[in-house]
Amino acid sequence: MEIRQLQAFVAVGEELHFGRAAARLHMAQSPLSQVIRRLEADVGVPLLRRTTRRVELLPAGEMLLERARVILAATSAAREDARAAASGEIGRLAIGFTGSTTYALLPHLAKALRARLPRVQLDLRGEMLTPAQVESLIEGTLDVALLRPPIDHPELMLEGVGVEPLVAAIPADHPLAALEQVPVARFADEPFIVYPSSARSVVRDAVDATCADHGFSPLVAMEVAETSTLISFVAAGVGVALVPTSAQQMSVSGAVYRPVAGSAHVVELAMCWRAASGSATLPRALDVIRDELRALRGVLPGGVRG
Repeated sequence: MEIRQLQAFVAVGEELHFGRAAARLHMAQSPLSQVIRRLEADVGVPLLRRTTRRVELLPAGEMLLERARVILAATSAAREDARAAASGEIGRLAIGFTGSTTYALLPHLAKALRARLPRVQLDLRGEMLTPAQVESLIEGTLDVALLRPPIDHPELMLEGVGVEPLVAAIPADHPLAALEQVPVARFADEPFIVYPSSARSVVRDAVDATCADHGFSPLVAMEVAETSTLISFVAAGVGVALVPTSAQQMSVSGAVYRPVAGSAHVVELAMCWRAASGSATLPRALDVIRDELRALRGVLPGGVRG
């Protein structure tokens, strides 16, 4: 059976009149009759009872009409889906988020992507360190990453989207928590919770550089890879931390955030993707992310700014 045969049969089966069915299909009645006869020959049983005055569906014809409608609907949907996939309206998108942006940006970007690309399956991965994101982009398991530059890899495209100052995360019952701003030098004798030095962390580098600018090296009490864990240890009184401002979107009982007084380094945020990506969805997604980040500037308290 061919699609055009089924289309012809559905027209005849619904109109129960060859003349009206032919007009509906924009063809002559004689070729339509030939198509139906060939279909009956292919099926091997009569489908219609024809008289000079009317056309009736036989039981086999009633069954085929029901199935043919389903097949034609599926064929039409498949055609539309293929076109939508080619234009990027349908697909799958894996996005990685570094550290604190998981809490500040992931919910907003997920909502925006879902609204504007409703047929794209999202795979959102939070709390990824930049080296892991770069590796996943090169392997093709991530389509786009929100990470911390610098990145220098010939296969990757990088687009800066903002910068974040560092703020202090302090146990709520710590004496420094009473200050509106905390001088960085006051942290010289405090135990620090920091990101690991074993994996390249732009935030760790910024923390070390900020402390060095104020004449000391951080007294490391603990290294953790996830921002949520880091803030939880601060809340438990294990130590203090310097974190990007977007970490303030994560509220943990027992931890407070304070601006730092004096010079402090900033950390950049960028979108990164593979230059040779064949994804038709990626360009659409990048536009959505750009638009949403522009809309969020000045909206998120202490968040990423352009």
